[in-house]
Amino acid sequence: MNGDDLIERVLRVGERQADEVEVFCTRGQSVSAGIKKGILGIAEESETWNMAIRVVKDGQIGFSSTGDPDRWKECLNAALASGRIATPQEWGGFPKPADIAATASSADPDLVVGIEEAAGMVVDLLSGAAEHPVEVIGGGADLARVNLEIANTGGVFYDMNRTAVAVSLEAIREQSTGYEFDASPFLDEIDARSVGEAAASLAARSCGGSDIETGRYDIILSPIAAASILGQVLLPAISGRNVKAGRSFLADKLGEQVFDEHLSIYDDPFAPGPGSTTWDAEGVPTRRLVFVQQGVLQQFAYDLKTGYRYGEESTGSAVRSGSGEPGIGVHNLFIDGPRIKDAGEERVVWIHDVVGAHTANPFSGDFSVEISNPFWMEGGRPVKPIRTAMFAGNVFEMLREIGGLGKDDRRVGRLTLPSILLNKQQIIGK
Repeated sequence: MNGDDLIERVLRVGERQADEVEVFCTRGQSVSAGIKKGILGIAEESETWNMAIRVVKDGQIGFSSTGDPDRWKECLNAALASGRIATPQEWGGFPKPADIAATASSADPDLVVGIEEAAGMVVDLLSGAAEHPVEVIGGGADLARVNLEIANTGGVFYDMNRTAVAVSLEAIREQSTGYEFDASPFLDEIDARSVGEAAASLAARSCGGSDIETGRYDIILSPIAAASILGQVLLPAISGRNVKAGRSFLADKLGEQVFDEHLSIYDDPFAPGPGSTTWDAEGVPTRRLVFVQQGVLQQFAYDLKTGYRYGEESTGSAVRSGSGEPGIGVHNLFIDGPRIKDAGEERVVWIHDVVGAHTANPFSGDFSVEISNPFWMEGGRPVKPIRTAMFAGNVFEMLREIGGLGKDDRRVGRLTLPSILLNKQQIIGK
């Protein structure tokens, strides 16, 4: 039985016992090549298959998933059983088929998911790292291709392909480490050699750092550091589920100036990227969503379950992680605004990355993180390494008055953002 026939069978059988049935199916192949003791290690190939089933009966929603196509009946029965003990909620139905005219690009048709290709990227990583006197202690290359299908008893049957290319390398010199990575759906956007060179350069240049005194400094967060902090606080704050539950700092601030007037935040599912799609993880057509425009809060993100519960419309913001249930997320989130010409021309602290961002409080916005690979920057260039220190503050206060945005946009996961200049931030040093 092929995949489409199996999906149709699940829908047919499930419809006899539930009001509605939804099936989400993924099939993929991947290759990983790792670095071990500074050389190319073992390369592995794998194939995956997963089916997730949701059923709805009298407002009770059940869910189950399986990685074995021969166990689809057990999976369906488990979903029905979980639905029988679920708390009923307002429910308006799975989406009907839509005439989707938009296009999205998240797959490279020319990508070859092969061991030779992954191994070649590792060789390039190591070649780049060899430009500096460092020891390579980890990293690798991953290639993947996946097919996504969603169908429901209302007539929806969509499918799409996605690809992923990812490389990373970690190096050390004396007590200083450097880590760099890159990821994209498109092979031609990845320069593995440059990633290896950048990681090794960070490790080499970070040696011999000086202490920094505790105080307030103008700082520049690289796109990596900014994404680490903002991702832990900003994304939960725009989730409609958190808003309605009173767990979002932004809950009662629609229409208000919440951030710097130069700052805009939007989700563009049609921009090329890892989350590009014309339909979300529930089959709802996607659209461009502007959450913040010139500092003013415009809207929040909703999926079907949250939307029906609170009388809101789904914004096509449902995403899935692995084999789990759909939840509210973003597809390709952009943090944007006017760019300043001379970011970092004055003496500032430049921060490459942070450690511990996951401990940030998503409700209050408070955070305290260790800064990684910090440098004194003068004339727009890092000139002297700083020993590790702590950076503490509040995300919402931080974004209310930014010093400016750089011209170095970078995609970090599903976020695309530039470096951010911030004035008088608290650094805890010696």
